[in-house]
Amino acid sequence: MTEHAKEEARVQRSFRETGRMPAGTLYLVGTPIGNLEDMTYRAIHILKEATWIAAEDTRQTRKLLTHFDIPGKLVSYHEHNKQKSGEALLDKLLAGDSVALVSDAGLPAISDPGADLAAAAIERGVPVVPVPGPNAALAALIASGLPTDAFTFVGFLPREKKKAMAELDKWRRQTSTLLFYEAPHRVEATLRLMAEAWGDRRCTLARELTKRYEEFTRGTLSSCLAHVQAHGTMGEYVLVVEGASEGEIAADEGTPWWTELSPAEHVAGYEMREGLSRKEALKRAAADRQVPKRELYNAIHQEHGE
Repeated sequence: MTEHAKEEARVQRSFRETGRMPAGTLYLVGTPIGNLEDMTYRAIHILKEATWIAAEDTRQTRKLLTHFDIPGKLVSYHEHNKQKSGEALLDKLLAGDSVALVSDAGLPAISDPGADLAAAAIERGVPVVPVPGPNAALAALIASGLPTDAFTFVGFLPREKKKAMAELDKWRRQTSTLLFYEAPHRVEATLRLMAEAWGDRRCTLARELTKRYEEFTRGTLSSCLAHVQAHGTMGEYVLVVEGASEGEIAADEGTPWWTELSPAEHVAGYEMREGLSRKEALKRAAADRQVPKRELYNAIHQEHGE
C-alpha cells in the first residue's frame, strides 16, 4: 500500500448555511479573456467582498476593477515572485483573510502560477473555491469543429526546439483532441514542428477570442501554416489539433493499418486514403495480404453475399 493510499480523504464544503463568504478562503476567480461583458455577477461579488485580490499584473487588473467599480486591495502574485508572495498570501489566509486570485485573463491556475498557490493552500487546510469564468482553450475547442468528447490541454510548448519536439513526441499517439497556447511570433514555427512530428492533421487556429478581431482558421496543419505565412499573425493563439487516428497508432506500432479490416474495407481504404482506382486498390490490397488479386476479388463478393 502506498503512502498516499493510507491518507484519509479530506472533504471541503465550500458553502455555509449563512451564505456569507467564509474567512480564510482562497477564491480562484475567472475574468474575461477580452470581452468585458463575459464578467459574471458572482465574480464581481467575490472580488468586492474579498479582503485581498492577488493579481498577475496589478496594472491590468486595476483596469478591470475600475471598470466594475471594485475597490479591492491589490497585491502582486506572479511567476517571478510566487515563492515570497505566495507565503505572504498563505499567512493572510491562515490568519482568516479571504483572497481572490485572478490572472491577466481567463481562469487562474491554468498555465499559470496560481496552480502552485492553490496546491499550497490545500496542503495547509485552506479552502480553495473556484469561481468559473471564460477560458480560451475551451472556447476555442467548442468552436473548432474538432471532436470534443475527449481532449487534452497541453498549454505552451518549450521554447527550445529539441525540448518542443520531445514534448510533441510524447503526445504523438494521443487520440484525444490536443489544445495548445501560443504567442503570435511562435505560431509559424510551432505549426512546422507539429507537421514534422505528426504529419498533416486537422487543425484550427483561434486568435483574439471574444475580441473585435476574433478569428478562426480551420484546415490542416499545412493549410494553417500557409495561411499564417501569407497573412501573418496577431494576438494570442489557441491551437486545436486533431488527435492520432487508429491508422497512425497502428503504423507507429509497426502494425499495418489494414490488419483489422475486412477485404472490402481494405480496398475501400486505399480508394479513400490515396485516391486509387478500384483496380489499383485491389492490386495493392492483394499485395498487402499476399494473395492473388482474383482470390481477393472473390472474397469481397462473398463478403457482400454476391
